[in-house]
Amino acid sequence: MADPEKIEEGLAHEENMEKKGDKLVEQQQQQQLQEQQQPLVKQKTKRVATLDAFRGLTIVLMILVDDAGGSYARIDHSPWNGCTLADFVMPFFLFIVGVAIALALKKIPKIMDAIKKICLRTLKLLFWGVLLQGGYSHAPNDLVYGVDMKLIRWCGILQRIALVYFIVAVIETLTTKHRPTVLEPGYSSIFTAYCWQWLGGFVAFVIYMTTTYSLYVPDWSFVVSTDSKTTQYTVKCGMRGHLGPACNAVGYVDREVWGINHLYMYPVWQRLKACTHSSPSSGEIREDAPSWCRAPFEPEGLLSSILAILSGTIGIHYGHVLIHFKGHSERLKQWVSIALGLLIVAIILHFTDAIPINKQLYSFSYVCFTAGAAGIVFSVFYILIDVWGWRTPFLFLEWIGMNAMLIYVLGAQGILPAFVNGWYYKSTNNTLVFWIQKHVFNNVWKSERLGTLLYVIFAEITFYGVLSGILHKLGIYWKL
Repeated sequence: MADPEKIEEGLAHEENMEKKGDKLVEQQQQQQLQEQQQPLVKQKTKRVATLDAFRGLTIVLMILVDDAGGSYARIDHSPWNGCTLADFVMPFFLFIVGVAIALALKKIPKIMDAIKKICLRTLKLLFWGVLLQGGYSHAPNDLVYGVDMKLIRWCGILQRIALVYFIVAVIETLTTKHRPTVLEPGYSSIFTAYCWQWLGGFVAFVIYMTTTYSLYVPDWSFVVSTDSKTTQYTVKCGMRGHLGPACNAVGYVDREVWGINHLYMYPVWQRLKACTHSSPSSGEIREDAPSWCRAPFEPEGLLSSILAILSGTIGIHYGHVLIHFKGHSERLKQWVSIALGLLIVAIILHFTDAIPINKQLYSFSYVCFTAGAAGIVFSVFYILIDVWGWRTPFLFLEWIGMNAMLIYVLGAQGILPAFVNGWYYKSTNNTLVFWIQKHVFNNVWKSERLGTLLYVIFAEITFYGVLSGILHKLGIYWKL
C-alpha cells in the first residue's frame, strides 16, 4: 500500500504547480493587456506641438502690442481701415480655438455631457472676461479695484471667444452622428463632410452682412463728463450701409443693446487725423474734431462678434484636416490652398473699396485676410516643428501656449505687474517694475521708445516664457 504521507506530499506538489501555472497565465494575460493598452495611452498623451506654439505666439503678440503699442503706433491697432500687427491677435485666438475644438471633440461618448461641459466653459470665459475687462480691474498701474455698474463694460476679448467657442462647439457636438469615418476622394470632400459647420458660418455671415448694409442708423447723442462740466454731443447720421466711424450699424447695435455707457470709452479711432494732430499716435482731441471722436465704441461688440464665428469655423476646418489627413503633404496642400484663397478674396475686396479690411467692424474682408494669415503661419509652424522637427527654438512658445489662460491673465491683463506694483516705496510710482523699466532699459538705451520695446521683450515676454517652462516641468496648468 502507498504511504499516506507521500500521497499528501504529491497532492500538495501538484496543487502548488497548478497555482504557479495559474499565476503564470494570469501574468501573461496582464502583460498582453498592458501591451494592448500601451498604444492607446501614447495616442492620448500625444500633443500637436504646432497648436501650442501658435497659441503661445498669439499670447506673445498680445503682450507685445498692448505694452509696446503706445510707443510704436505702427504695431498698435489700426485707427480704422487697414491691418497692423495688433489686429491679428483676436482672429488668431479664434482660429486656434476652432482648431482645438475639432481635436477636443473628435470623440464624444455622450452628447449631453459634452454640451454641459461646453456651457460651463462658456460661463467661465464670460465671468473672467467681465472681471478683467469690465472695469473692475484697474491693473497694472492703478492700485484700486471696483467698477460703477452704470459704466461696466459687458463686452471684451474673452466674451467674444466665449460666444464663438459656444456656437462652434455646439454645432460640432450636435452633428457628431453625421461625421464620416473615411472621406470620399476629392478635394471638396472635407467641406461636404462637415457642411453643417460651414452652414453655421454662412448663417453668421448672412446675419452680419444683412444687418450692416440694411439697418437704418438714426442720429444719436452722448454725454462727456469732466471735473468742470458736462457736455452733450450729437452725431448726425440718418443713413444705411455706412462703414465709417460715426454711422455704422455695428456701433448702432451695441448702443441699442448694451447702452452707450457700457461701451469701450477709448476707441482707436481717436488716433485718426480727423481727431488728433498726433495721428497715428494718441494725443489730445482736436478742437475742430467731429463730435464722434469723443464718443465710445465697442470693438468686441455683438454684431461684429457674430461674424467672428466665421473665424472659428475656418479654424475648425483646419482641425478637421488634421484629423482626416495623415500625410504632411496632404495636410499642407489643404491648409495652404484655402489660406491663399482667403488672402486673395480679402485683397480684392479691400483694394476695390468693396469691403475694406477693418478690425473695429470685423468686416468680411478682415475675416478672410486674418484667417488666411493664420493659415499660413500655422502651416509654417507645422513644417518647422512637426515636419522638420525644429521644436527647440519654439519651446518657449509651446510652454506659453500650454498655459495660455494663466499668462493672459498675469501678463496681458497686467495682474502680476499690478501685484508687484502694490509693494511700493514712498510713492506708487516708485516700484520694482517702474525702476527696472527706467534704469535698466530707458536710461541705458537713452530712449523711452526703444527702452519700452526692449523691456516688453526681455522683462515681460522672456519672463513669462521661463515661468511657463517651470510650470510645465512641474505639471501645473490652468485650464477652464
